[in-house]
Amino acid sequence: MNIQWWQILLITLYAGFAFYDGNNTTFGTVKPTMAGFFAGLVLGDVTTGLVVGGTLNLLVLGIGNFGGASIPDYMTGALLGTAFAIQSGQGAEFGVTLAIPIGLLMIQLDILARFSNTYFQHRAERLVEEGNIEAAARMNILGLIPQSISRMLPVFLALVFGSDFVNLVVNHLPMWLMNGLKTAGGILPSLGIAILLRYLPVSRNISYLILGFFLAAYLKVPVLGVALVGLACAVLSFQSEKDEMSVAAQAPVNAGGEMGDE
Repeated sequence: MNIQWWQILLITLYAGFAFYDGNNTTFGTVKPTMAGFFAGLVLGDVTTGLVVGGTLNLLVLGIGNFGGASIPDYMTGALLGTAFAIQSGQGAEFGVTLAIPIGLLMIQLDILARFSNTYFQHRAERLVEEGNIEAAARMNILGLIPQSISRMLPVFLALVFGSDFVNLVVNHLPMWLMNGLKTAGGILPSLGIAILLRYLPVSRNISYLILGFFLAAYLKVPVLGVALVGLACAVLSFQSEKDEMSVAAQAPVNAGGEMGDE
């Protein structure tokens, strides 16, 4: 499959807007799932896009760029991984295999983009000291331009030269490396979930975790079914806590009434 120029343009623009959205409007387009879906929609294979994006989304569940730290950019990885998977016809596994190193490589470009943003931030600080708040606000918006370009440029170049690049990768990557990357792609989602569990009150809700594992692993219940069971458990837990709070609130009133009768 050859990627058309308008498809390259749409995916490139998405890469730039998604980064802007992640820092401002927060519509969720920066998520790998949405990026994979969009690339798949543009290229005519939504299923592959969702599989690639959804797999990569598991990698970032327990990761956040707190304190300005740079993390793997799996949004860009999802865009290019989906595009290369569809273009080469190798399937979603091939897309995930390429997307992981792409996301890791984007860390370096993210560092350069953040470094270039310091000019705009220093300019904004001076404008605030001068009392020009509106101009300072514009500096914050302008500071996103080099960061958006840091996503748009590699996506554009990769898609323009994508056919030769994909053929080069397919023909020259040894099978042991391909198999190793595919194995890593299967392990890393579990790692992302494990990192996420470290921040959740697992010990207090271990029974729900065991129930979900039992339903998925032994009864082969689909993800939607497990989610519905989890929703039902959440509703029951909420109603139970609500009833307990109601009883606790009525207890002092009853105690006061008994003292008055005496």
